[in-house]
Amino acid sequence: MLEARGVALLTLAVLHPRGPPTWQGLLLRGGSVAPVGSRPSGSLLSESAPLAAPTALLVDFVQAAVRSYAEGIEEVGGRLDALEARSDAAPLGDLSELQRSLATLRKHIARLSLLVDELDGPIGTSFPGLAGELPPLRAEVAHLESFSMGQSQTVRDLVALRNAIESNRLAEAANELGRVSNRIAALANNSNVRMLGIAYLAFVLALVSAVVLIPNTAATILGMPSAGWVPGLWVDLILVVLAVVPIVVVFSRPWVLRLLHGAREYETRSAEGMADLPEVAPSAAARPAAGERIIRDPP
Repeated sequence: MLEARGVALLTLAVLHPRGPPTWQGLLLRGGSVAPVGSRPSGSLLSESAPLAAPTALLVDFVQAAVRSYAEGIEEVGGRLDALEARSDAAPLGDLSELQRSLATLRKHIARLSLLVDELDGPIGTSFPGLAGELPPLRAEVAHLESFSMGQSQTVRDLVALRNAIESNRLAEAANELGRVSNRIAALANNSNVRMLGIAYLAFVLALVSAVVLIPNTAATILGMPSAGWVPGLWVDLILVVLAVVPIVVVFSRPWVLRLLHGAREYETRSAEGMADLPEVAPSAAARPAAGERIIRDPP
């Protein structure tokens, strides 16, 4: 309602299923009441009892808005029934559209409720005999408010249900991620065992190579023409010493003995690691199958 210098303008919107609302108004000036815009159609409430012309115009004005809001509530109720009858979760787009429709309805119903409350004050004096018509008007507005509140609660329940479904889906994805992470950790452990087995074999080969390399190098040097002056007995003795001493020195170390004693265990673990570590081609890893996807698309 707009009011200035003894002039008041009452406005309400009449909603339509499709298209923008139609605004109607009443202009109050010096005790006279005139419609602004299209004149509202007659209503049963104004026709059921003899009313003064301004009061009948006001009742028709309010009733036109009430009828359009009731039709809007019925239309939203049909959409709510369709969503509640679905076996799966309500789509987010439909829920968002319902929330916008209800927000628009509740905004106009609140405007109507404020107008009816104002009619109980000085504005009501411009409408003779209005006091007897206010109770049914208030009852209709209260019904509209109650129905719209109930529908808003239903939409909130559907949104909460949708949130619960999405939360369960995310929790399932998190559990699947945990299982995949554990599998990756297991594969990493197997890979480490595999690498340890390879390192063990390489180290043993290095020890054997070091032991063999010393007498082999000495034999090469003593076999050269420049070492022809060394007696054959000394050559044999030197080669025997250089073959025996490295073996004794290297293979008498406690850590070498412990390493050799655990050879069977290392080989067994290495074989297990190699058996549990599948070979996957890079192309196959880059394109997982639909059943291997961790987070699936929402409905």
